[in-house]
Amino acid sequence: MYLTREEEKMYSGEYGPAVEKSMEILVALGDIYGADGMVEIVSAQIAGVSYKTIGDAGLEYLEELAKEGAQVVVPSTLNPAGVDLDRGPELGFPTEFTEKQLLIVEAYRKMGISTTCTCTPYLVGNVPLLGSHVAWSESSAVCYANSVLGARTNREGGPGALSAAICGRTPNYGYHLDQGRVPNLLVDVETPLKGADYGALGYLVGKNVGNGVPYFRLLDKTQIKPQVNQLKALGAALASSGAVALYHMENITPEYVEALKHVNALDKLTVTREDLNNTREKLSTSQKPDLVCLGCPHSSLEEIKEVANELEGKQLANQLWICTSISIKAAADRMGYTQTIENAGGHVVCDTCMVVAPIEDMGFKVIGVNSAKAANYVPSMCGLDVVFDEWENLIAIKKPDRSKYFYF
Repeated sequence: MYLTREEEKMYSGEYGPAVEKSMEILVALGDIYGADGMVEIVSAQIAGVSYKTIGDAGLEYLEELAKEGAQVVVPSTLNPAGVDLDRGPELGFPTEFTEKQLLIVEAYRKMGISTTCTCTPYLVGNVPLLGSHVAWSESSAVCYANSVLGARTNREGGPGALSAAICGRTPNYGYHLDQGRVPNLLVDVETPLKGADYGALGYLVGKNVGNGVPYFRLLDKTQIKPQVNQLKALGAALASSGAVALYHMENITPEYVEALKHVNALDKLTVTREDLNNTREKLSTSQKPDLVCLGCPHSSLEEIKEVANELEGKQLANQLWICTSISIKAAADRMGYTQTIENAGGHVVCDTCMVVAPIEDMGFKVIGVNSAKAANYVPSMCGLDVVFDEWENLIAIKKPDRSKYFYF
């Protein structure tokens, strides 16, 4: 593959061992995938953060890289960690796990990476423009960036995204190229979608399309136009049941007009209400959750507001975590949503989620989720049962103690 003079300097070690090591990784990836050269990036989003997923070996690698003076050269954000970085002990996270987790985040911080620890970087300022090249590694964020923002990124592994952040480049192949963004499956949705339907749809289509590029048409005339929260849920599910990094949606996503040119030649999958209901049933392995976890991908301020409004003046009968970023929680704090949720017995949890946190070691058995991605991953990554449903159906409210009332 072709390297510019500047890239050759990186590769030969003129900018130090950390840059050399990073460029070696990028060149190796480029060779594997047949890239013709590198492309400059405007941002990076780096996975491989939770101690649960990278362990001691990952911690050692990151600390060594930081010692070698590695510094990112583009705005870079982190994926969720395995604990709430500020309230780990208070929320019951294991002490040793928390200590190792903080060391991992500190190593990333030393390299200049923003310790936002969120899978929704596009909600906290990492928002690439249409057509710009980035190196993102969280699968749901990759799907959102390619599909909704129209940016260009492959599904990077953690080391690849970190290397790209250090060098400011990534191999030019796959979704960086026009030919990598052509749809290969037409999906006609005949039923109106709302709430967890978007996750169920993504899970169903991901199973069918694998690592392909689906083109969605929402045919029901009563369909309300999907917004950020619905599109992030759809992409997260597509990326977890399949390996989808890009989808197009007619009249919604920015590249649908170009993609539309290819639609007539595509195989078609028709999705009915029965299909979605069957998928929703399959995603549940139990019936009654002891912990309800919302925020996979991380909750937006609007999603937190909806829950707070529902819980105003009430008490929860089961435990509730709403997972989000520290930035979104700060806004929820200011708006009073966090206080309302905590008054009801719930928690707004930052920096982590039910998939990469050690919830299997925290006494929980059945997790209630409104995320198809979480429903797919919790049984395999945590060994726990799940209930997949609308969040309104998952939370249990305590009934008033009528013995406290006098009747005349």
